[in-house]
Amino acid sequence: MRHNKQRHKLGVTSSHRSAMLSNLCSSLIEHGRIKTTLAKAKALRPFAEKIITLAKKADASDTSDQKLHYRRLAIARIRNKVAVKKLFDETAAEFKDRLGGYTRIYKTGQRRGDAAETAIIELVLESDEGYGKKNKNSAKKAVAVSDSKSEAQEASTSSDENLVESPEVESPEVEVSEDSAEDSK
Repeated sequence: MRHNKQRHKLGVTSSHRSAMLSNLCSSLIEHGRIKTTLAKAKALRPFAEKIITLAKKADASDTSDQKLHYRRLAIARIRNKVAVKKLFDETAAEFKDRLGGYTRIYKTGQRRGDAAETAIIELVLESDEGYGKKNKNSAKKAVAVSDSKSEAQEASTSSDENLVESPEVESPEVEVSEDSAEDSK
């Protein structure tokens, strides 16, 4: 049985798949953005994010032995020393404080020749326009909700105080009810 053995097979042999993913990953690291089919982009995402995690671990490690170990692991998977050098020396610092989500996939429609779904996969850096917007909006909503709750509480306490302090507010209501009672008789 093959329970929980799901993997993007892409219709090729395992050696072809590993070579293709390493080439796509090295191109992604070198250029920052590549255009490919949607299936390949979805297969590339976990592969690339694991390589970026190796670079983050190397950046966070104290000893040079550990840094070299993580670099060698990345070279074994990507097989492109130039891309690994760029990732470990320049790009890893961009992802230092992030726990995941290093890539973004945009669907771009169908290819003309074979109608395959195409996509653009790119690295999401901290300087990216859309990177921090989700957190800001949710923070604004949380502040707005807490402000509206506090305003509602203040309004209810102030209205309760007004009712208790000034019996004049209650007396017109009583008079109106008495007048309406007299009119109905």
